[in-house]
Amino acid sequence: MSGEKTEKPTAKKLREARKEGRVARTNDLSTWLGVLAASFVIPLTASRATDKIRQLSIDSLAEISDPQPADAARLLRTGLGDIASLVGPLSLSIIAVAVMSTASQGGLPIATKKLKPDFKHLNPIGGLKRMFGPQGAWEATKSLLKVTILALVVWHAAQGIKPLLGHGNVLPLSGVLRIVASTALTAMREAALAGLVLAGADFAIVKKRIDKGLRMSKQDIKDEHKQADGDPQMKGKIKQRQMEMSRNRMMAEVQSADVVIVNPTHVAVALRYDPAKGAPRVVAKGKGVVAAKIRALAEEHRVPMVQDVPLARALHKAVDIGGEVPPELYNAVARVLAFIMSLKARGSAAGVHRVPVVAARR
Repeated sequence: MSGEKTEKPTAKKLREARKEGRVARTNDLSTWLGVLAASFVIPLTASRATDKIRQLSIDSLAEISDPQPADAARLLRTGLGDIASLVGPLSLSIIAVAVMSTASQGGLPIATKKLKPDFKHLNPIGGLKRMFGPQGAWEATKSLLKVTILALVVWHAAQGIKPLLGHGNVLPLSGVLRIVASTALTAMREAALAGLVLAGADFAIVKKRIDKGLRMSKQDIKDEHKQADGDPQMKGKIKQRQMEMSRNRMMAEVQSADVVIVNPTHVAVALRYDPAKGAPRVVAKGKGVVAAKIRALAEEHRVPMVQDVPLARALHKAVDIGGEVPPELYNAVARVLAFIMSLKARGSAAGVHRVPVVAARR
């Protein structure tokens, strides 16, 4: 059936979904990648921090023995700079990992539509459906899996350092601390790797759900194409309206024409001649009903009409509205205009006329 949503979304549908923020992504990916990155950056930061703390302690003891305001200010600046140099790389690495992980899940779209208030989000029924539906069930399962993963990793790490905490331990405290730190880092990496696997599963489920929600019916696709191309009926009405407006403008030009050349009933071409603008121009033309309308307007506004079958046909075929008379028709048009001018000089230009043969020969 055409109403079943079995078709893949179109490019336009995907763009709209992107604006709405409906893109497959999981926050767990950036979280676990951040934990994994931190497990490698923290040892480097800790090593540098040990050296800087040692040097800062030495400088502080020296300052206490002989306190000077300038030296104290310098020591404060040095301490703040050391803190920034230690925290900066760790923070930047975590931010970089978060940005890259987000970009890898469909880029960094700006969901502009989410900035607008939507009262549908306040609908309690929709919230209950999400809570107790398949999405809510998966979220609960995912939380349970996270807790299970962390519990297993912590238990495994504890089993590794348990012998070191017994009475039979002969290692010095520094050695125990190094082993505990190494075990903690290993636990972080194991948890991060397990979490990445879970994030991959979460991404696949979210993508499947969103893809299903974006599917379209065949009728949806047809409607979208119709909207993109324009409704044929509406386009036809617009075109008809444009033609009517153009025809009305053309008819308005008839009353200011110098002459209308007719054929005698099928074709009508209105000419206007302004010596300052060059050759005579066709200001209106038409066949059939349009020609009859031009003749009626010419009669109403006392514009002279001349019956000349070959010239009327030639002008209608060769010249567009607003165009100049071509050179090959100059002589014929000039004879007609000269004849009309002579009629106007005698005060009898209105009506339908024929160019006398004698006048044509002249």
